[in-house]
Amino acid sequence: MDNARHDMSGVPRPESDRPSWDQIARQTEHRAWHPPDRPWIMTQTWRDLLFAHWLVSAAALRPLVPRGLELDLFAGEAWVGVVPFRIAPLAPRGAPRRLGIAFPELNVRTYVVAEGKPGVWFFSLDAASVLAVVIARLTYHLPYYWARMRLDNDAGAVAYASRRRHPGAPTAEFAGRYWPTGPVYASTPGSLEHWLTARYCLYAANRAGRLFRGEINHPPWPLQPAEAVIEANTMAAAHGIALAGQPLLHFARRIDMVAWWPERVG
Repeated sequence: MDNARHDMSGVPRPESDRPSWDQIARQTEHRAWHPPDRPWIMTQTWRDLLFAHWLVSAAALRPLVPRGLELDLFAGEAWVGVVPFRIAPLAPRGAPRRLGIAFPELNVRTYVVAEGKPGVWFFSLDAASVLAVVIARLTYHLPYYWARMRLDNDAGAVAYASRRRHPGAPTAEFAGRYWPTGPVYASTPGSLEHWLTARYCLYAANRAGRLFRGEINHPPWPLQPAEAVIEANTMAAAHGIALAGQPLLHFARRIDMVAWWPERVG
């Protein structure tokens, strides 16, 4: 599966049929605004991704989101996502894919808006690459943490385990298995799954509290319904966020994205 790309019919596409990175950057008809009119700087391919989302009290989340960002709500409700996947690969613009780096990543996120652009606020991003952690912290001001992680494909399911090992950081772990249960589909604008996943920028704050927006672009998500058996999950609890009940689950086998250099908000 790794050497093929799925279109919305669910049929694997050969790697040679993949759109170029510039074509991906220019594919904007599915977006609410155009990406930056300047060169993008980085590519990533995300694979074997699970969106696991829980309803969370908006009042509990607001103190955890910095001033200058408005908490984004769907039908008046806030959501927190725990998203395990792997990056294979990440590469700077112009670098051959074979020279990129690959590693599992796991993020905890909610949804915010600033200057009319809805995006993602990350409480944490755990990664198995020390290099990626250091670079992302320095350049994107993101709360990356180093973790020992393992991802295996097992009889159609993804077995995922992560335990944070970052010096001085709160402990956090995730362990479980997840798998798709239905065909690939494109979410409908206005639906909850579209609101949760169709996000084309991230927000971050540096140590001085200045806000930054990092824009990205990728095709519409090739989502699938999913099931999961989650054996351990303290990822959100590490940030004082309580998750209760069964999560809403979606799976994506692969998506390619490009990213731009972050810019100041305001």
